Amino acid sequence: MTGDADLLARAAAHGLQLRPRTLRHNDAGLDFHVAYAHDVHGREWVLRVPRRPDVQAAVEQEQAILAFASRHLPVAVPDWHVVAPDLVAYPLLPGRPGLTIQGEDVVWHLDPGSEQYAAELGRLLAALHAAPVDEAEGVGVEVRSPAEVRERWAEDIDRVAAEFEVHLELRRRLDAWLEDDGLWPEETVFTHGELYPAHVLIEDDDAVSGVLDWTTARVDDPARDFMYQHAFAPPEAFAATVAAYAEAGGRDWPRLEERCAALMAAGPVGYGLFALTTGREEHRAAAQAQLAGE
Repeated sequence: MTGDADLLARAAAHGLQLRPRTLRHNDAGLDFHVAYAHDVHGREWVLRVPRRPDVQAAVEQEQAILAFASRHLPVAVPDWHVVAPDLVAYPLLPGRPGLTIQGEDVVWHLDPGSEQYAAELGRLLAALHAAPVDEAEGVGVEVRSPAEVRERWAEDIDRVAAEFEVHLELRRRLDAWLEDDGLWPEETVFTHGELYPAHVLIEDDDAVSGVLDWTTARVDDPARDFMYQHAFAPPEAFAATVAAYAEAGGRDWPRLEERCAALMAAGPVGYGLFALTTGREEHRAAAQAQLAGE
């Protein structure tokens, strides 16, 4: 954890004079330590400190992604004022997260069945997926073709299986997914990748006001942006999201619910990759527990 004095000094070195008594921390992030504080003028800031040196490449990629997303989305995204190896800082966006993690507890600030949120999310996804892929590639956003999406998953599954014990039923499901042509995209689009309520800012009426944490954004399978709504919301809310998406010009993706379920089931593979990247034993142990079905 970054100490308060160190964090305040880092901010001051980049021109941010913060009020120490307003500083509060959020240690839920895997890649960044996050804190919030008001400056001497009363403006509130978000402060992100990389947890590991390898995060720097992701910072550079996310900066390009944010510039691109801000041009094509109808909601706010972070506007980075400070971008340095030891600190990223930006003014706090309006709204509140749909959920927060407090210690071991997940605290919802949104009814998962909210009709307003379901419709707003569908319209947001339609705009997100309509962003021009050629432009995204031109500014440095990672682009994966449909074939590459499938190939990368196959490679990642093999890499994780070589390092961890994978439960037989999970491996069978992953293999069946890889072999089923109908569960893979015929077209890839610009995606956020982790569009669950902790990264979506909402107003009091459940209107979406902004989207946070674009570290996993790339041109990829559109189903990855529907999967958390499919996992967390009741069926009628998921259907409302898909309907609003279609009404706003989004495509009718075949077998979307099955594709969402397959991506969620593959979640332990992603955590296994993260554990291998960090080299941290606590992450490796947690990933092994998920992969073994514990």
